[in-house]
Amino acid sequence: MSEPVMRSPLHSFGLASQAKPIDGSSGVWANEIPHIGYISLRGDGRDQAFVSAASKALGIPLPIEPCTLATSESVKVLWLSPDEWMIVSAPGQANALCSRLELALAGVRNQVVDNSGGYTQIFLGGTHALDVLRHVSVYDFESLQPGRVAGTTLGKSSVYAFRQGNGYRLIVRRSFADYIWRYLVRAANPYGLGIADVPVDNLVGTSTASVNVAAG
Repeated sequence: MSEPVMRSPLHSFGLASQAKPIDGSSGVWANEIPHIGYISLRGDGRDQAFVSAASKALGIPLPIEPCTLATSESVKVLWLSPDEWMIVSAPGQANALCSRLELALAGVRNQVVDNSGGYTQIFLGGTHALDVLRHVSVYDFESLQPGRVAGTTLGKSSVYAFRQGNGYRLIVRRSFADYIWRYLVRAANPYGLGIADVPVDNLVGTSTASVNVAAG
């Protein structure tokens, strides 16, 4: 029997073979960042026992201010609502992080679910990235400051968006990834689109090496 192969939802676009370092040749740069972990954490943000236990397991304070995110070398924690957070973890770390959370939160009302197979992430950068976002969404992305996260519509779908480095990150549902990618490509066409080789420090961690993020 053949072994199962993990495929990103955008693997058919062949982005890995097109990726190159960002330069001045294109006004917009984009790529998928696949195979990152996504964990749904539910609990009462007013319960200090829950907040303390979750923060200890994550290694960073759980963000309780609306529409904020917290970042460490290996995770990002996005506030989605007063009782829900999305934890974005380094590749291959979601299972261990779920176990840590479940152990720390034993006896506290909570829900921890690994949703890694249900999401992917798109990097969008370049001098005209903001223009593209203005074309595809009603949200005022110009007002989205570092350290903030926005849940909004993009075309006929929805995304969670935040800024990182000199670009934007769009977390999208796997089932809508093809649609959103094509929508972004069409909006970027007037400015020239390049497929970016995104540095590792722009994934979750903070190293400075580069990686061809669209493989597999």
